[in-house]
Amino acid sequence: MSSFTSLNFLEVTNEAGAAPRPPSSTPFSEDSEKEVEATSGKEVEPVDSLNLIGLQQKEERTKLIEEQLSETLEKESDVVSEKSSDFIVFRKCKFAENSLPSQEKNIFKDDGVSEYVEKPSSGSLETDNVKSIHNGKPSLESREGGTPYTPKEKCQEFVGNGESYTSQEENELTEKPEEKLKKTMRVQSNENISDNTSVAHTSLKSCASVGTGFEKNFELNSILSAIRSNGFLEGRAENGAMVEEAWETLQKSYVYYKGKPVGTLAAMDPTAEALNYNQVFVRDFVPSGLTCLMRSASAGGDPVIVKNFLLKTLHLQGWEKRIDNFTLGEGVMPASFKVLYDSHRQKETLVADFGGSAIGRVAPVDSGFWWIILLRSYTKCTQDYTLSEMPEVQRGMKLILNLCLSDGFDTFPTLLCAAGCSMIDRRMGIYGYPIEIQALFYFALRCSRQMLKPERDGKELIERIDKRITALSYHIQKYYWLDFTQLNNIYRYKTEEYSHTAVNKFNVIPESIPDWVFDFMPLRGGYLIGNVSPARMDFRWFLVGNCIAILSSLATPAQATAIMDLIEERWEDLIGEMPLKIVYPALEGHDWRTVTGFDPKNTRWSYHNGGTWPALIWLLTAACIKTGRPQIAKRAIELMEQRLSKNGWPEYYDGKAGRYVGKQARKYQTWSISGYLVAKRMIENPANLPIISLEEDKRLEPVIVLGSSAYAPCNQILAMKCSGLPQWNKFYDGIS
Repeated sequence: MSSFTSLNFLEVTNEAGAAPRPPSSTPFSEDSEKEVEATSGKEVEPVDSLNLIGLQQKEERTKLIEEQLSETLEKESDVVSEKSSDFIVFRKCKFAENSLPSQEKNIFKDDGVSEYVEKPSSGSLETDNVKSIHNGKPSLESREGGTPYTPKEKCQEFVGNGESYTSQEENELTEKPEEKLKKTMRVQSNENISDNTSVAHTSLKSCASVGTGFEKNFELNSILSAIRSNGFLEGRAENGAMVEEAWETLQKSYVYYKGKPVGTLAAMDPTAEALNYNQVFVRDFVPSGLTCLMRSASAGGDPVIVKNFLLKTLHLQGWEKRIDNFTLGEGVMPASFKVLYDSHRQKETLVADFGGSAIGRVAPVDSGFWWIILLRSYTKCTQDYTLSEMPEVQRGMKLILNLCLSDGFDTFPTLLCAAGCSMIDRRMGIYGYPIEIQALFYFALRCSRQMLKPERDGKELIERIDKRITALSYHIQKYYWLDFTQLNNIYRYKTEEYSHTAVNKFNVIPESIPDWVFDFMPLRGGYLIGNVSPARMDFRWFLVGNCIAILSSLATPAQATAIMDLIEERWEDLIGEMPLKIVYPALEGHDWRTVTGFDPKNTRWSYHNGGTWPALIWLLTAACIKTGRPQIAKRAIELMEQRLSKNGWPEYYDGKAGRYVGKQARKYQTWSISGYLVAKRMIENPANLPIISLEEDKRLEPVIVLGSSAYAPCNQILAMKCSGLPQWNKFYDGIS
C-alpha cells in the first residue's frame, strides 16, 4: 500500500521582475521572511537606496509582532485581529507517494503557478469543520462534531462561487493596478493526508512560529487546478458522487406499507427475474437500517424506518407458521416478507416467508438474532427506550431466546443448526455448530441481557442468559480457536482418549486436517474455525462469524488482534481484488461434489463457495475500528470504490481474487449498497462504533488453556457449573 505525504507548502508568485512588495498589514519576523525567501528558490535583489529605510521598517515590524502576539494569545480562536490576513487550509489532501518524484520537493506548473511540496514541519494548522468541494461546489455534507462552524455566508462567498474571500482592507490594497503583489501562501501541517479533500476558511492569529503573511487577493481556482493535476480532487469527487449515488439508490429501494416505510428490497435489478429479491429480508435490512441510524436527519437519515421494520417483523412473528403439516416454534422470525395489494379487498397485505419458500426449506435461525441486535442498535442510537420496553417487544425477545435456551440433549453450550439456516442458505457443509450462528447467538444474548426487564419471568430468563454466556464464551474461545501453536497441537493429537483427562476432547483424527491449512496458517495470526463437533473440525475461514465474534467481544482482545493479523498476512486470499471472501478456501473436486451435492450455483470461488461479497465490508470495517486497525478497512474500501459502482452494485463476485462479477449476481443489490454506506460512515466517524459493538464482559474470567492436566481449569469448572446442564453439575460436584 502506498504511503502518503502531506501538503505542506504552496507558493504562488507573479512573473519574475514584479515590483517589490509593500509592507503587509500582518507583520512577521525577519527569520520568517528569510525562510520564505529561501524556500522560494529565488534570490531577492538588494535595493541599495532603501537599505536604511528597510532596516527601520524591520525594527518597527519587530515591535509590532511583540505587541500583537501578546494581544492575540489572550483572545479566543474565533476572535481575529483586523490586521490578520485570511488564509486557506487545504486539509487532508491525498498525495500518493509514487506520484511525487521526491518527498523533499516537487515542482509542477499550471498556468504559470509554481508549487512546492516539502516535508511537514513541527507546527501545524488544523481546521476540522470543513466541506469537501469540487469545481467550487460543496459535494459532501460537513462532518458532525467538528470545530466551531464557519459562517455560512462566508463559506458560500468563498467556496460556492469559486473565488477567494478577501477582507475590506485587502480590497483597498488590491485596487491599485500599478502594484503587482508577490502572492505567497503557506500551509503547514504535520497530519497524514486522508481520504477527504477539504477546504476551510478562517483567520490566522499572528504567531512567530508561523512564518508567513497571506498576501492579498490570490486566486483559489489556480491553486485548485494545480491540485487537480495530481488527480486526488477528482478521486474524492468520484467517491463523493459514489456515496450520493448509493444513498439515492438505497432510498429508491424503500418498501412502504400503508404509507410508511417498513424495509428495503433485496435487489432492484431491472434485467433479471424478481424471484424473491423483491422481498424485505431481515438479515439484508440490517446494514440498511444502520445506514438510516448513522446518517443525520438533515442528510436524509430516518430512524423511523428501523422502528417500523422492527414492529412489522415482530407482528409477523405472532403468525401461525406452518410448512406442510408441521408447525414451527412460536418465536421463529421470518426470513423475509413482501407487501401485496389485494385488489378485491382494496387493501395492502403482508406475506411472510419462514423458510417454506427457501431453496432448502430451512427456517432462518439468524433472523431472530439479527432482529435483537438491530433493536439494540436502534435503542443505543436514538436513546428511545420506549420501544424495547414495550410488552410486545419484551415478549418477542423472550420467545426468540426460549427457542435457543430450551432444554434438550445438548452436551455443548453451542446451538445445533441445520444446513442452510443462515446467510449461507444452501448446502455448504455448515450443519452442526457453525461459527456464524454461535457468534450471532452470543451477540443476541448480550444485547437481550441489556434490554430485558426483570419483571415477572424476566429475572429467571436473565439468569439463564448469564449462565449460557459464560459457558458459550469459554467453549468458543477454547475449542474454536486456531493459530500456529494450536494447529501444531492438533497435528500431534492422540486419539481414542477417554474420561475428563482427555486432551483431544472431540476425538479429532489428525489425518483429517486438510493440507491447505498448513500453508494458510501464518506464524502471526489466527482465527475461529468454522465448526466443531464430535470427530469433526471444519478448518475453513468464515468472515461473518469472525467479525461478529470481535464486535460482540466473544473473541478475546488477543484473539481479535490475531484475526486482524491473519487478514493482513493473507490479504490476497481473503480480500484479493474485491472485498470480501465469505469463506476460504473454496470446495472443489470431490469435496464440492459430496458436500454441496453438485450445486451449480456454488461452484468453486462463486457465490457461497469462496465467492466475494461486498455487502460484508461494514462488518470488517467495524471490526477493524474496534481493534485499532482502521487502515485495513480503508484499504479494502478503496478497492471497492474502484469498481463496485461501475459494475452496478452486484450481489457478489466470482474468481479466486474476486475479479469477475458473479455469474448469477443481481445488480443493484441493496445490501451491497448499504454495506458500503455503513463502512463509509464508520470510517469517517468512528463514534458510530458503539451502535453495533459491545465492550468486553468484565464478569467473565479469561480462558486458561492447559495442555494436559488431570483437572479442568478453574474457569472451565465455572463455565460447566454456570451452564446449568445436569451432567456438568455432576462433574463439578465430583471434583469440588
